[in-house]
Formats: sequence, C-alpha cells, structure tokens
Amino acid sequence: MWSLWLLILLAIPVTTLAHEETTSATSTLTVSETGIVPHAPDTAFVMFGLETASKSLADAQKRNGTVMSKVMDRLRDLQIEKERIQTSSFTVSPQYRPPSNRPTDVSPASPEIIGYVVSNMVTVEIRALDKVGTVIEEVLKAGANSFQGLHWGLREEQAVRLSALKQAAAKAREKASVLSDALNVKLARILSVTEGSQVVRPGVAMARMAMEATAGDTPISSGELKIEATVTLVYEIAPK
Repeated sequence: MWSLWLLILLAIPVTTLAHEETTSATSTLTVSETGIVPHAPDTAFVMFGLETASKSLADAQKRNGTVMSKVMDRLRDLQIEKERIQTSSFTVSPQYRPPSNRPTDVSPASPEIIGYVVSNMVTVEIRALDKVGTVIEEVLKAGANSFQGLHWGLREEQAVRLSALKQAAAKAREKASVLSDALNVKLARILSVTEGSQVVRPGVAMARMAMEATAGDTPISSGELKIEATVTLVYEIAPK
C-alpha cells in the first residue's frame, strides 16, 4: 500500500512539468510606423559671443565686458526683451608658453602662463523672424567675433508632437489590421506600446553666410520643421 502512494506522489511533479513543457508560447505581431507633421518655425535661436585675449586676466575680462555691453545695448535697440537674452557660457582659459626643446635627461619646467582668453557666449531668442538677419549683422558690428550657430523652433512644439504621435499610432493600427487579415489571424490584445519623437530642423548654412556678410540684406530662410514620431505596437495574435 505504501509503495502505491509513493508511486503516485512521485508521478505528480513529473506530470506537472510535462504539462508546462507542452504549453505553447504566446504568438505576437509587431508593427511600427512613423508620423510626420511639417510646421513652419515661429522662433529662432541665435548663438554668438566674444573671445578676448590678453596677457592680463583683468584686462581680458575688462575688454570682454566693455564689448559685450555694447552688444547688449544693440540688442535692446532692436527691441529684444531682456528675458530673451541668456548667457550660455562664460569661460576663462589660461594660455601656456610652448615647451622648449631640451635634453630628455633634464626635468621639465612648470608650465608658464603667458596670457588668458575670456569667452562669453550668448543665446538670443528671436520671435520676429524678419529680424534674424538684422540681429546677426548688428551684433557683428557691435563687436561679437564668435558665431556658434542658429536653429529654429516652435513655441507650441508639444502640441505638434502629439499630432505626429496620433498619426503614427493610427498608421500602426492600420498596418496591424492589414497584416492580420493577410495572415488569417486575429488581433487579440495589445501587449506593449513604444513611442518616440524628434524634430528635424533645416540646416544653418544660410545663417553662417549671414554671419560673415557685411550687408544687412542677406536673406535667411527659416524653411520648414518636420516633427517625426514613431509608434511600435506589439499585439498578441490568435488563429481565426
């Protein structure tokens, strides 16, 4: 009798394991689509600044501050609000005397500082796009000597992103429906959703041309922004 019960107890886990091994994995269908919403920019961000060099740190800072004050005055003359002007970086870099050629058995001397470079970079937000070329020209005239770039933006960018995501999701659902019909399966449920978005901005070649120009009529085209969003859907599928 005890032998019979022992055989039954030993058989239970074996039967359970066998059942688990024969359970089939969930069948899935993965689709991915991209939505693209073009939109004209309504804001420009111009990055420029001033680099000054001098043997004296105090002199380099003074000269830098004097010229940057003129640049700020020029921006205010152009009716750029104070809150639209931001210092993006301010650095002080010591300049060292190049090492002289000396025998390898002589201990190197400590680096000698022979001057300083002070760099002050500013980002200006411009909402009146017809002023972009004028702003670039005027800051050059005021003394700016470093151009870091120009890019375009949208003040209501989030709303456009959501529109692109909605478009991508609809296209992904449509693709999944077409594939399920072609494969003769049904879409049981969505297992996961992954999304992402980016803004594709036009190049800044025209802005660089304007930065180097001396005339104020250099054209700068804002072009068109493209907001791209991608949605990936993973469906559980089953036979029809």
